Amino acid sequence: MYIPGWLEILAGAVLVALILFDVFTSVVVPRPVRTSWRISTHIVRLTWPLWRRIGFALEPPQRRDAFLGVFASLAVMAFLVMWELGLIAGFGLILFGMRADVNPHLRSFGEALYFSGTSLLTIGYGDFVPTSGFTRFAALAAGTTGLATLAIVLTFLFSLFASFQRRELFVLILDARCGAPPSGLALLETHAQLKLVDDLPRLFIQGQSWSAEVLDNHLAYPVLAYFRSSHIDVSWLAALGAVLDAATLMISTIDQLPKGQAVLMHSIGAHLTHDLSKYFRFDADGGVGVELQEYRTARQRLAAAGFMLTPEWEGWTEFQRLRSEYASGLNEMARYWAISPAQWIGDRSPLPLRHA
Repeated sequence: MYIPGWLEILAGAVLVALILFDVFTSVVVPRPVRTSWRISTHIVRLTWPLWRRIGFALEPPQRRDAFLGVFASLAVMAFLVMWELGLIAGFGLILFGMRADVNPHLRSFGEALYFSGTSLLTIGYGDFVPTSGFTRFAALAAGTTGLATLAIVLTFLFSLFASFQRRELFVLILDARCGAPPSGLALLETHAQLKLVDDLPRLFIQGQSWSAEVLDNHLAYPVLAYFRSSHIDVSWLAALGAVLDAATLMISTIDQLPKGQAVLMHSIGAHLTHDLSKYFRFDADGGVGVELQEYRTARQRLAAAGFMLTPEWEGWTEFQRLRSEYASGLNEMARYWAISPAQWIGDRSPLPLRHA
């Protein structure tokens, strides 16, 4: 009497369950899921440090940035390949455990993988036919799972790239307002020079919506954080830092202008920085990242641009408090994703090799 290979069936069922759990938590669940059972998360966190180290060895910087820029796209493709191959292997183990209930009998695990692949991809050549109820169910389950996974992943890809494009739109808008790399101080100076100071609250409202969307998307789909901007000297991190610095200067240093939208921008931006730092386990030390002399220079430039200023020590005290809520977190993210810090994000120096 034939006895099914329960060990192979159990191992295959576990593998299929792990892959489907990874797909479900990575694509379907619209919120962060922190668990060691997510295979795709381990793929990114294990391969990114090596990819970054190789990138730092490349010259010139444009070539290095181009190399680092393809990582996220390759990671997404790796997810799809890993999920499909994992499902083929899982159902292959299940069908191999039922090999005597297939006509002709599966003589090797390789033939079981072939039968699993044709079932999962719904090719159905018909050279292997299940003959029992359980085997037929396994073949049907493989076909259904393959179709569903492919449909879900394709939808995920469209959603992912749409989120990336929306993120970059605001980055490019800021490029015209505060230069590249962006600076919060330059943002305020540009608006003063163009007599658009009254437009700053509207910009902060845009920044609030953008920050909320980035927070929601990057926590739901963390691989988005690895997508780099396609334009030189700009990035979503530098854009966030510039808007936050402008809001911080507006609250702490500039007098006689409405501060409400700047306060809200600072609150949402600091929330974004804190939550991403916590999710990716960055060690933000709460540093300010700006020296008193640099702050004094900023005050001089703001005064030259025509802004009325608060008393220096009062402004410096408030500036330190506000900036400590996001500066170190932004700097750690810039280091991890190998993005050269923009002005007033951490030490503002190029990323050295020792941080790779």
